Amino acid sequence: MAATQSRREQTHARIVGAAARAIRRAGYQGVGVADIMKEAGLTHGGFYAHFANRDALLVEAIEHAGAAGMQNLVDATARREARGTSRFKALVSSYLADRHIAAVEEGCPISALLSEMPRQSPEVQAASRRRIQGFVAAVRERLPAGAPADAAETLASTLVGALQLARALGDNPQGRGFLASQRAALLAAYEGENRS
Repeated sequence: MAATQSRREQTHARIVGAAARAIRRAGYQGVGVADIMKEAGLTHGGFYAHFANRDALLVEAIEHAGAAGMQNLVDATARREARGTSRFKALVSSYLADRHIAAVEEGCPISALLSEMPRQSPEVQAASRRRIQGFVAAVRERLPAGAPADAAETLASTLVGALQLARALGDNPQGRGFLASQRAALLAAYEGENRS
């Protein structure tokens, strides 16, 4: 197997990357194949050399966006943990960071696409469910000792909802203040105000 990607693989990855950004920015229905191909710097005609249909691209795009978003979260929490922050506080502080209000295009695809997921094809819905299940599992791994059994689902819902609401309020003092209050409430509820 070659150590480097072939030109076709590089082109395919470029299309998927453009689609992953586009769907987070404009939603599943907000962009078409022509828009994605243009963003990737390619012509519309080359699309079918890489994908059977639009849904096949959307499945790969949500998987790519989810994997990238999860890696960003893991990296951000690891940096905080290296400075002595608890795993739980690192999760909450990283996911509900102020910069995520405006970073829709690079942020969590669940918070960007949640309301559209049920209206997609069965294949895209299945890929979306896998992303949600992966996020809940990541939250479960970072819960404080003694947290209730259903806390991961509740916390994942709260994190995603808080980020969506803050984005609706805007990248301004109101949106950032909302995130700050949610961070404080979650830390007080799960770790107590004075724990790190």
